[in-house]
Parts: sequence; structure tokens; C-alpha cells
Amino acid sequence: MFEDRVHVLIAEDETIIRLDLRQLLEAEGFVVCAEARDGLEAVELARETKPDVAILDLKMPGIDGIEAAQRIYAERPLPMVMLTAYGDRPSVERALAAGVFSYLTKPFRSQDVAAAILSALMRHRELLSARREVGRNHGPIELEVLSPSGRSWPIRLGRLPDGSLDISLQNVK
Repeated sequence: MFEDRVHVLIAEDETIIRLDLRQLLEAEGFVVCAEARDGLEAVELARETKPDVAILDLKMPGIDGIEAAQRIYAERPLPMVMLTAYGDRPSVERALAAGVFSYLTKPFRSQDVAAAILSALMRHRELLSARREVGRNHGPIELEVLSPSGRSWPIRLGRLPDGSLDISLQNVK
């Protein structure tokens, strides 16, 4: 699935949790390329080490994990996993809106972390592929998106003259 070992940035202010994450990720075959103790350090280390994926704690000193995710993604889009004790809906929605691909609550199991990372990597790869396709294709792309209820939504994606995306529903019944 992935050609090389996946390099992971861990951003967690609690030392014990950060060390546990490192140990379980290395046991699962990941390479921990950097460890941050706060959000600002996470942004700097993401810039320096260019990880394949980042695991961010929501509540950290300086800037929180959501702000760190936004700053990291603005500089270099990469998949991110939010790992936090806060599972409330507003926190989850804020994280997802910031570009986080997966959300895990503490306490966590090693297989859950590995699965969240692999899921985030795959979803990110799909997103980049779709963006490249839209960029290559000068005409509109038509596709169907299935809702959880099974309803089909025909969507057309295209580019407007100013370069922005035009997304419209087609013949909804």
C-alpha cells in the first residue's frame, strides 16, 4: 500500500503519552521523525522534518492542535490525526473543518492509532488525486456521491474563468 515506511510527527504536551505513542507507532512499523511538546513546535517541526502524517493533541500550550493543523496544512498539505481527550461534537467539528482527516479520543489502543493513520493517509491520497484530476481536466467532471442513507447525488465539478471551483448538483429528483 505504501512504498516506504511512514514518517510521523507527534505533537503531545504530556510526556508519558508522547512516549507511549512513539513506542506503539514504532512497534507498528512507523518512523517517528519528530516530537513536539506544543502547537508552535509542531508547526516548526512539520516544516523542518516534512513528515508523511501528523498526530496532534487538541489541547496544547501556545496554540492548540486545531490551529497547528491549520498552519501546517496551509504550508504543506498532509494528513493529520487529532488525538485528544475531548470527544464533544464542537471539538470534532472544529478539527474536521481545520483539515484533520481522523479523530481519536483518549484512552486509545495501538491498533486504533495505526488504523487512524492509515485511514488518514488513504483519504489524503484520494483528495490529492481528485484535485489533480480536476486540475488536469478542463471540462467539467460528473460523479455520483452516495449518502449514508443510500441516496445518490449527481454532482458536477468544473472550473470557473477565475480558477475557482464550480460545484453543482445535477438533476436532483
